[in-house]
Amino acid sequence: MKVMLRRNAVGHLVVYVAKKDLEEEVVKQVETDSEKIFTLANGWELAVAGLTEPLKLPKTVEAKRIA
Repeated sequence: MKVMLRRNAVGHLVVYVAKKDLEEEVVKQVETDSEKIFTLANGWELAVAGLTEPLKLPKTVEAKRIA
């Protein structure tokens, strides 16, 4: 699914899922060998591959929901 990553007014990373009309703050980030896993405030876990540091935001990326 396509998601947009951005920072909110206080500087926290936020994920917006347009198809679900869902906007949630990222509460945890885990980096594996090939992807980053973002845990959202609502409990969803999204895997995003190919992100480079530092993040240039806002950015639309392909994510896979894993939980």
